[in-house]
Amino acid sequence: MLEAGTKAPGFTLPDQDGKPVKLADFKGKPVVLYFYPKDDTPGCTQEACDFRDEHASLKKAGAVVLGVSPDDSKRHGKFALKFKLPFTLLADTEHTVAEAYGAWAEKSMYGRKYMGIVRSTFLIGPDGVLARVWPKVKVRGHVDEVQEAVAAL
Repeated sequence: MLEAGTKAPGFTLPDQDGKPVKLADFKGKPVVLYFYPKDDTPGCTQEACDFRDEHASLKKAGAVVLGVSPDDSKRHGKFALKFKLPFTLLADTEHTVAEAYGAWAEKSMYGRKYMGIVRSTFLIGPDGVLARVWPKVKVRGHVDEVQEAVAAL
């Protein structure tokens, strides 16, 4: 997993409408880049709704929120519509961006090992450098920590 002080890897991914989004599009603004395993599952829905509920204050602080999962654009579109998500969801179907950030790793459930997304968040400063990294995020209270870090930039 990348660490604070590292230059954020650039990327281009399709959003929930299939339009390409580049990290470079947000140069000069703080970016909250959060990786989550799957649309419309309990933990991921809670995390997305927490970011939704605090989106206005994050936006007021100048931050852009981008959610990333291996789900495709169509599934992201349904998820965003169902929960009225005001921020962009990016489809990393080949998990290349997750790998670049170190958010794609071996996991295990019920003794079975598999590769998947490690729920993690990266705060990219306006200069394109990682200002803060949250590996293995616990959803409850996470958005509050992110808000504090954005405010401190």
